[in-house]
Amino acid sequence: MTRILFVCHGNICRSPMAEFVMKDLVKQAGLEGQFQIASAATSTEEIGNPVYPPARRKLAEHGISCAGKTARQLTRADYARYDLLIGMDRANIRNMNRICGGDPEGKIKLLLDFMDRPGDVADPWYTGNFDTTWRDVLEGCQKLLERISNLSAGRNQR
Repeated sequence: MTRILFVCHGNICRSPMAEFVMKDLVKQAGLEGQFQIASAATSTEEIGNPVYPPARRKLAEHGISCAGKTARQLTRADYARYDLLIGMDRANIRNMNRICGGDPEGKIKLLLDFMDRPGDVADPWYTGNFDTTWRDVLEGCQKLLERISNLSAGRNQR
């Protein structure tokens, strides 16, 4: 079982988009039983709030529901609970390290570091551009799933 937690500032745009995109990709690959996927925030600003309506609409355009998701904050205990904690931007990574008390096991990663064009996932809260965020999240999640699948295949061949 691979446990992944996606993290952004408020847990209402980017990280829930990544959570539900990854769940959809895993389902399409027939791997649901091999993953536990969730998302969280580094801040407390949006705790309990649903996914931001434009993010919800962008997911729905691609046949993906995020019904019932509400924002929650990352906790220090999440570090032990998850195999990978994936931040959307460098500010998230700094805050994740602070909340988790560091990253001694190397579990905290930036989503786009799994791609050929590393960087930050575009933040639609400021840009209003959910298309760019969708592209970043989809491509990042595809590459992340590919990397995990390749690692699992390598372990199974031993």
